[in-house]
Amino acid sequence: MNIHAPLLLLGNITPAEFMAKYWQKKPLLVRGAIQAQALSELPCRAALGELASRSDVPSRLIEFKKSKWQLTHGPLGAGAAKLPALTTPNWTLLVQGVDLLDEPTHELLKQFRFVPDARLDDAMFSFATAGGGVGPHFDSYDVFLLQTSGSRRWRIGAQKNLELVAGAPLKILADFNPTKEYVLEAGDMLYLPPRYAHDGVAVSGEDCITCSIGFRAPKRVELARELMDRLSEDLSDRMDETLLYTDKNQAATDAPAQIPASLEAFAYQALMEAIGNGTDLQIHLGEYLTEPKPEVWFEASKKKIVWSKVKSIKLDAATRMMFDTKHIFINGESFAASGADAKLMRSLANERKLLMTDLAKASGGAKELLTEWIGAGWCHA
Repeated sequence: MNIHAPLLLLGNITPAEFMAKYWQKKPLLVRGAIQAQALSELPCRAALGELASRSDVPSRLIEFKKSKWQLTHGPLGAGAAKLPALTTPNWTLLVQGVDLLDEPTHELLKQFRFVPDARLDDAMFSFATAGGGVGPHFDSYDVFLLQTSGSRRWRIGAQKNLELVAGAPLKILADFNPTKEYVLEAGDMLYLPPRYAHDGVAVSGEDCITCSIGFRAPKRVELARELMDRLSEDLSDRMDETLLYTDKNQAATDAPAQIPASLEAFAYQALMEAIGNGTDLQIHLGEYLTEPKPEVWFEASKKKIVWSKVKSIKLDAATRMMFDTKHIFINGESFAASGADAKLMRSLANERKLLMTDLAKASGGAKELLTEWIGAGWCHA
C-alpha cells in the first residue's frame, strides 16, 4: 500500500495524513468510503443470522425492553435462543470475527493495513431493527464504523465523565452528553478514537447493518502480566536453580530486622535474569500478538506439495503472521530468520501471499517450513 496516495476509504486523504492528524486524536466522517459493488458483497441480514446460529461464532442479542437493557449470548436462532421478529423494534444482533469467516470482509480489512497488524482485532457486524442499538458507550480502542446497508444515527461526544450505569448487563454511560450528530447511509464511515463516547441507533424503514472494525489496545499491566507469565514458563532453562544466596561478608548487626542490602541486590539480579534479554521479550511478544483467538481453528490438509507446480500460496484468513528484525511469528510460534529467507517470509507477512516468482527464491528450508504450514491449514497453495 502506498501510504502517501489518497485513499477513497479515508475521504481521499492519504493514510499518512490520517495517521498524523486523526489517529487517536479526533473523529473523521467519510461519506462514500466504500463503493456500492463492494458493499453488496458483504454479509446481509440472513448471512449474519446464519453465523449467529453457530456455536463457534461469538454473537450477542441486545434488547431494550421496558426501559431496561437485556443481553443474550449466542448461539442464536436455528434451534437455539430465538431472535425477535423483524417487526419488533429496539433489538440488535452482534456477530464478531466475521473477517475470519467471510472472504469479502477479510478483503475489506486489508484496506486498513496502513495500521500495524499487531493492532487489528476484528470486524464485528451489527444488525438492528428500528430504534435498535447498544446504548451510549465508549470503546477503549480505535474503531471505524462502516454502514453497509440502511441508515444509523450516531451521536458522539468527547466527554470526560465515563461513569457507567450500575448493574447494567452492558457498559452504558450514565450521563451521555453528545456534541455532534450524523446519519450514516450505506457506504459512509465514521472513525472514532479510543474513549470517545458514542451512541448509534437504527433508522426505521430499512435493514440497518454496521461493520465495526476494531483495533485492540492491550493495557500495559495486562501486557506485562502476560509477558511475565510466558517468561516464567522457561525459567529453569535460563536460570541456575541450584544457585543460593550467600553472604560470607555479612557483618554482625545490631538491627536484625533490617533487610540486608546484599539480599535486595540478589533479588533484583534474579528478577532481571528472569526477565531475560531483549530477544526473549521480542520472542514472547511476537508469539503473544500472533496467537489465534480461542474460537479459531484451522483445517489440516494432506495435499502433497509439488513446488514446481505451485503458482502461489496465500495465508489463511485466520492466520496471524508478523515479524521483527530477527524473527518470524505465525499463529503463536516463532522462528529465527535472516538473509533471503527472512526477506521472503516478511513479504508473505506483509502481502499475505507469495507468487511463483517469489517461491523460486525460497531455500529448501523455507519450502519445508511452508509445507508444514500448508499441512496445518495456516496457508494454502
